[in-house]
Amino acid sequence: MKKIEAFIRPEKLGDIKEILNQLNINGLSISQIMGAGNQKGWKEFVRGAEVEYNFLPKLKLEIVVLDNQVETVIDKICEKAYTGDVGDGKIFVSDIIDAVRIRTRERGDTAVL
Repeated sequence: MKKIEAFIRPEKLGDIKEILNQLNINGLSISQIMGAGNQKGWKEFVRGAEVEYNFLPKLKLEIVVLDNQVETVIDKICEKAYTGDVGDGKIFVSDIIDAVRIRTRERGDTAVL
């Protein structure tokens, strides 16, 4: 099992949720976050003073998938999140040692499906 963490633009969430549903990926956690990378933020004038906002709103998606689903999910997220501009986001993949469905105590792959 792998955990996919995708940091995306908020306006891309609907497209990504749709494609995950088509792939029968059921477990998805979403967090609203603020982040800084190459995009750097923006400047505004507040009461005549320039204020620099170094962090931009992003969404963090967390998805646990079977090993054979990883590349497909990554490809589809990249396809749907792409704008070609700085700030499209990043995807991180890490190993999951085990999973437990609390209700049934199923473990491993069956707990994720």
